[in-house]
Amino acid sequence: MSLSPDEVRHVAGLARLALTDEEVAELAPQLSSILDYAEQVGEVAAEDVPASTHPFPLANVLRPDEPRPSLSREDVLAGAPEVEQDRFAVPRIVAEEG
Repeated sequence: MSLSPDEVRHVAGLARLALTDEEVAELAPQLSSILDYAEQVGEVAAEDVPASTHPFPLANVLRPDEPRPSLSREDVLAGAPEVEQDRFAVPRIVAEEG
């Protein structure tokens, strides 16, 4: 597939890229080559291959959720810039109704 300079400019515009004429001339064959490779991938006979999300069958790969000792509330809040009622104090971002 061969891209025209106008098609390259269009794709660049979609990506909000400003390209010079030299860049368009340089990128046109590169993008065309990428599209050719993508077309080859689409030609692979895969009708008999079931869809999968991973090449190997996996069960739950996460570790078990087990309680462990962690920081105390005082240690956690010691690094906070502001504390209010044993909580992190943050600026209000939503106005109260009324």
